[in-house]
Amino acid sequence: MSIKSDIESDTDSEMLVADGLDEAILGVAYRAGSDPVMAYDISKVIKILMERDGMSREEAVEFYGLNIEQAYMGNRTPCYIDTERLGEET
Repeated sequence: MSIKSDIESDTDSEMLVADGLDEAILGVAYRAGSDPVMAYDISKVIKILMERDGMSREEAVEFYGLNIEQAYMGNRTPCYIDTERLGEET
């Protein structure tokens, strides 16, 4: 069973997920007054884009910024965590 399946089965809320980025899932993020959302590791998202889609690092970072980070789909939009900035890349 994948982490995504585990999270979805343990959570009452229907969270939106980013297609094809399951390997970048960190877990679930909780915010006061909001539904839980799926949390992704930005550095892993970039790595997936580079390996899966053959993008250079620059292309992957640009694609992420324009097409993933900026995609708002309501209160259940996934969040993206910069683990490199925290010094805790997983």
